[in-house]
Amino acid sequence: MLYLYKINLNFIIMEDEPVFRIRTYRKKELAHLYCPDITERCAIRTLTHWIKLNKELYAALLHTGYTPRARTFVPKQVSIIVRYLDEP
Repeated sequence: MLYLYKINLNFIIMEDEPVFRIRTYRKKELAHLYCPDITERCAIRTLTHWIKLNKELYAALLHTGYTPRARTFVPKQVSIIVRYLDEP
């Protein structure tokens, strides 16, 4: 739902949806944000598959110490993922 407020002839739009923040995420948490309609296990597989398919993304993550078996993404890795896959 969108709310519209008029303040000194300027319009401010406020949305009900939460704002995505760059922070440390568990892999299953971030995967579920990208794939909310499937199980966590399938979401993790899907996100991992997307990362491996995108060679530039995969290489950038490897430079940060990423391994496919890692259970968390640090903020730097999350920002790289968002740069290539857009916000969930």
